[in-house]
Amino acid sequence: MNRLVDLAKVLRSKNSGPFEITLDILFDNPESYKRVVESGVINIQTICERYHLEPEDISKIVFFEKGLGIKITYNRTVSSGTFRDRDVYGAQQHAPLMDILIP
Repeated sequence: MNRLVDLAKVLRSKNSGPFEITLDILFDNPESYKRVVESGVINIQTICERYHLEPEDISKIVFFEKGLGIKITYNRTVSSGTFRDRDVYGAQQHAPLMDILIP
């Protein structure tokens, strides 16, 4: 098994407007992309567990084969830049993806 961080070229997060965060998983080769997608590990349940979310908090998970990427969008618990927001740009939210194990 490998960690997702070892297979992906880029793991990043960013705001998707003031009320959502987008996670991007990008690969530099089709083999790694297919391995991750075919493992089925990137799913609503895994993201909910990693981010302490409810399934209805996940807006979408998109698998984009032509771009060798996966995009996950979920609702923020507080809007960007408001009281209690600890990451105004949403740029520090990708870390929980790093240690996901891929068979």
